[in-house]
Amino acid sequence: MIKITINNLSSKSIHCNSKTKSLLKVLQENYIDWMHACGGKGRCTTCKAIIVDGMNNMTPKTVFEENYQRVGRLDNNERLSCQAIVEGDLVIEVPELYKLPHIEYSR
Repeated sequence: MIKITINNLSSKSIHCNSKTKSLLKVLQENYIDWMHACGGKGRCTTCKAIIVDGMNNMTPKTVFEENYQRVGRLDNNERLSCQAIVEGDLVIEVPELYKLPHIEYSR
């Protein structure tokens, strides 16, 4: 079973049995509100997640992610949650810019 820990949500942990779902889908299935302005189609960067640990536990970056990285809108330690397929344990954080106003974040 895959474990995803969200550091700045009081280290909340969620679990997933599938290795075929995007990080965004796993978050949504576990009732975690996560910004995604374009509806999870890779057309913006609002769903980005900071990967604290486990970058190697996701599929390789998609063309969308490579393009955003090339123009400086996605750092090396960030992935688009709508594009990254989770294959193993992760520790992530919500970027400051995309924190939702109705959620109380830690740190």
